[in-house]
Parts: sequence; C-alpha cells; structure tokens
Amino acid sequence: MVEIATQPLILTGEGWADYGLVDSGQGRKLERYGDYRFIRPEPQAMWTPRLANWDAHGEFVPGSDEDGGGRWQFEKSVPREGWPLAWNEVSFTAQCTPFRHLGFFPDMAPVWDWMRTMLAGRDDASTLNLFGYTGVGTLALSAHGPVTHVDASKKSVAQARENAALAGLEDRPVRWLVDDAVKFAAREVRREKRYDGIILDPPKFGRGPGGETWRLEEGLPGLLGDCRKLLDPDSRFLFLTVYAVRMSSLALAGLMGELFADLPGTIEHGDLAVREDGQDGRLLPTAIFARWSNPG
Repeated sequence: MVEIATQPLILTGEGWADYGLVDSGQGRKLERYGDYRFIRPEPQAMWTPRLANWDAHGEFVPGSDEDGGGRWQFEKSVPREGWPLAWNEVSFTAQCTPFRHLGFFPDMAPVWDWMRTMLAGRDDASTLNLFGYTGVGTLALSAHGPVTHVDASKKSVAQARENAALAGLEDRPVRWLVDDAVKFAAREVRREKRYDGIILDPPKFGRGPGGETWRLEEGLPGLLGDCRKLLDPDSRFLFLTVYAVRMSSLALAGLMGELFADLPGTIEHGDLAVREDGQDGRLLPTAIFARWSNPG
C-alpha cells in the first residue's frame, strides 16, 4: 500500500553556468540566461530586491488584465531566433517567447536530476513526458531508455526536435508526438501500455491540436487516473507539477493517494523553488508538485 508523506518538501533549483536567478522582489525577478539578463513578472517575490540596479537586456511587461498577455521591451540587442544553452549534456535553445517564458523551465532542473536518480543504472526504462514542451526533460530521460514525448503544440515539438539535434542526441530513442495529452493517455490505456516513469506538467488552461479544451481542475483527476493505469508495481515514478493555480500540493497528494492506493512506494508533495545566486540567496517558489516513487 502506498504511503503519503504529510510534511511538504521543497525541491530547490540552484543556478548553473548557463542559468541563474540574480535577484527578485517587488513582484519581479532578474535572471541570467547565458550572456543575457531578463526581468520577468513574479507575483510571489513579495520582498525587497537585494540589488539597487537591475541591468537587463529586456523585460516582459504583463498585460493589464487577469487574462495575461503582455510584451517584451528590449534595452539591448538580443538574438530574436534564440541562443544555445546547456544543462549537463543536454543543449537547447533559449528564446524570448510571447508567453514570457524563454523556451524552458529552469526550476525543473532538480526534477530532471531526481528522475534520473530513480532510473540510475537503467538503459531500458520506458518513460512518458506529457505536455513535454521543448523537450529538455525528455532528452534528460532519454539517457535511460525510450521516451514518448507528447505536446499539443506543433511548434514546441519542432523545437524539441531541434534541441535534440543541437545536443547531438537526435539518435536517442524518442517518439516525438503532436497530440492531445488526455486523448493520448486514454488510448495508451486501451492499448494496455505500461511505463517505468511518467512526468506531466499540465497547464491551467489549454487547447489540443483538434481544438480540445483543457481546464486543470476539471481534467486532472481523469488524466491522473489514466496515468495510474499506465504504471504497475515495477514502475519507478510519476511526477506532477502545477503552476499558477489556487491549489495546495496537499490536495494533489490526496488525489494521487486515492488513485495510487494499491501500489507500493511513497507519495510526496511540496514546492518547487529556485535559489538566488550568491551567499544567502533566497528561495523563490515557482510551482507545486506531487510525486509517486517506488525505488524497488
């Protein structure tokens, strides 16, 4: 029977050569992406910045309503087609996107490390990345066996393929699929497929390639239930991240505990955070998560 850890965890992302959280405060954050620095909105940075002057190449200015939107304002020249960065052996392209992101989520670095730890010593593990975006996590997993990468955005999947080529990993065993994650998972259940590990990063709201509508609170229980059916007692993990919703990680763990009750292993939950560069760097929370693990 699965055990649920009641105390929340903090998975902390530390800066590395190609990325760092330089400073944060007053609803914004200053980050370095290789040779470039950018300011982006961050509502959870409620404290005062440590630095008096934020010298940045550009800033994303959000829209005036709750529906989002916004635009980049540039003070210095930035390659509009992107520039190469790397995390461990995985190279990828960073780019100022219209959605305020820069082509990857740096707070996921400790998650990628954790998944690889769960698959240590394996080169035949079959894993699934739902809502896989531009594929950095997929390429990290591909060191341990075949990966199925699913995203509804044709542009994101194309960028993921380009990232694989940039990293020299295009020969890794990856299936790159443009598909609706919910429908794909349901089809995999009907096919009686199973995976050693699953990672999913569903948005608050989205549309599939066929115009399918996704709302997190409505769709997550069914999707997570199908993901459970794709795992068995020999599987190793499922990792779920959730951004920008009024929801507790404890609620995610409770849902997962109900669906995973018959499996061995442990369910944990908590926050993802990124630590500022420098001595006594503060922790900036970015998302909540719940994960099931079964080291075997």
